[in-house]
Amino acid sequence: MTKSMAIANIDNLLPQLPEKRLQEILDIVGYFLEKEKKHKAFVERVLKAEQENDSVICNSVEEAMQAIFNAPDDDDEA
Repeated sequence: MTKSMAIANIDNLLPQLPEKRLQEILDIVGYFLEKEKKHKAFVERVLKAEQENDSVICNSVEEAMQAIFNAPDDDDEA
């Protein structure tokens, strides 16, 4: 199913729902949008870190994650 088809199907179903459920759907969609935004930002940070010549040796996944999160943002470097 294409994205357009899925949207059309959802659009056809929404009028059948009570207002309370529509608000819940809006809340869920907002949650997923925020989650996707955070995921994209994380992926961008990881890809940027992979492209840098400097390397950091980490002994665990936790250390690697901490190094990624502690890396300066582009705004901090200016």
